[in-house]
Amino acid sequence: MKINIRRSRRAAVAVALGSVLALTATACGDDGSGTGGDKGDEGSGKGKIVFWDNNGGVRTDAWKAIIADFEKANPDIDVEYVGIPSADYQSKVETAIQGGGLPDVGGVGAAMIASFSAQKVLEPVDDRLAKSSLNGKLNEDMVTSLKAAGGVDDTLYSVPTSANNGVLYYRTDLFEKAGLDEPTTWDKFYAAADKLTNAKKNEFGYTIRGGAGSIAQALDAMYGQSGLTSFWNGDKTTVNDPKNVEALEKYAALYKKDTPSADLNNDFTKMVAQWDSGTIGMLNHNLGSYQDHVKSLGADKFRGIPQPTGASGKRVQVSNPVDGIGLFKSSKNKEAAWKFIEFAVSHAENSKFNESAGQVPANNEAAKDAWISKAEPTKLAADALTDGSTTIVQLPYYLPDWGTISKADNEPNFQKVLLGKMSAKDFLDTLADQLNDAQAEWNSQKG
Repeated sequence: MKINIRRSRRAAVAVALGSVLALTATACGDDGSGTGGDKGDEGSGKGKIVFWDNNGGVRTDAWKAIIADFEKANPDIDVEYVGIPSADYQSKVETAIQGGGLPDVGGVGAAMIASFSAQKVLEPVDDRLAKSSLNGKLNEDMVTSLKAAGGVDDTLYSVPTSANNGVLYYRTDLFEKAGLDEPTTWDKFYAAADKLTNAKKNEFGYTIRGGAGSIAQALDAMYGQSGLTSFWNGDKTTVNDPKNVEALEKYAALYKKDTPSADLNNDFTKMVAQWDSGTIGMLNHNLGSYQDHVKSLGADKFRGIPQPTGASGKRVQVSNPVDGIGLFKSSKNKEAAWKFIEFAVSHAENSKFNESAGQVPANNEAAKDAWISKAEPTKLAADALTDGSTTIVQLPYYLPDWGTISKADNEPNFQKVLLGKMSAKDFLDTLADQLNDAQAEWNSQKG
C-alpha cells in the first residue's frame, strides 16, 4: 500500500520554512544565535563561538581535549561546548532553525545535510577549504559522500571528520570452541549463527537489530547478500528487487531461531550491551562500539572484521554516514568558527579524535598514524574502503524524507517482518513505493 502523506508533509515543511525566512534576525552579538534566514557575519576572528557536539556524552571527552588544544593555540578565541545526545541532535537544530539560537559550529553528518541545506542554514565551505591548510589532505571519498548527501550543486556543507564503517564482531573464543571458520562469507555467517545457538542454555549465534536504527542494518544485510551495487535503477529503487527480497527473508528468519526474542526492540545500545554481557556469537555494528567490547570482553575474545563477502567473492555494503563539522550561516563570527573547524580536522587533532572514537580518520595524514595498526577493526575497515575489495551502495541521504522513511515509517513494519506478520516482499514493496515517490518529488523540485 502506498503512503500518501508525503506531499502534505513536504508542504508543511515548505510553509514552516517560509515562516522561518520571514522572521526578523535578532541582534545576538558574536554568540552565533540566529534563525535560518540570518546570513551572519565574518566577525572579528576573536571572541566567543559556540560548538554543538552531535554525539554528546559519547564523544564529550574527545571534543573537550580538542577544544583545550585549540584555545591554547588561539588564546583570543573561547569555545563554548554543548554536548547533545545523537538521538536528540537533529530535532534540537530544527527547533533552533525556527526559533533562533543556532551555534556557530556543529556536528553535521551525511544523514542531516539534506534537511539543513534545504533550509539554507549551512554555509558552503568549498572555497574556505580550498584556501585552507586542509586543502588536498582529506579523504576524497568522504568529501564526495558529503557532497552527494547535500543533493544539489555538488556543494560541500560539512567538513568530514571520520567514517564509522560497519563491522561484523564475532567471539573468537566461541568460534574456536565450536570449530568454526571465521565468518568472512555470508554462508559461513549463517552456518555459525545456527551452530552457536542453544536456546535452552540462553546461547545464540547472533543478535539482530529490531528496534531503532534497524532499517540501515537490514539494508546492509540485503545488499551484502544480493550483490546489487546500486540503490537506484534509473529513478526506481532496487530495494524490492527479487534478490533483495530473498536476502531479507533469509536474514529475518534468524529472529528467535538463532537470536534472542528480546532483539525485537533492540536499539544499538541494548544490542551492544547484550552482546558484551552474554554468550552471543556475532554482532553487526560499527567501529564506534569497539572500545566497549574491549572493556567488557577483553581484546583476546573477539575480532571485528569487514562485512562478509557474497557468492561472487565481492563485498557489497551500504554507505555508513560520514560524520563532519558544519559552519552555520547565522554565525556572527565565521572567521573564528572556521579556524576551529580547520584546527579540529588537522592531522594531530583528527588523529586524536578518531583514536578515541575508533573510527577511520578523514585527514589522510592521520589515517597513516601508528594507532591505526593497533586498532585492528579500524585498520581492516580502512583497508576495505581503500583496497578495491568493497563496493559501497550509496543510500539517498539527500532525500528530505529519507530520515522519516528509514525510521518512523518503516521500523514498525520491519518488526512485523521479524514476527511473521508481514512478508519481506510486502515490506520492501511498501518501502520502494515511498522511496520512488520521494525521489520523483525531489527530481521535480530540483528541476
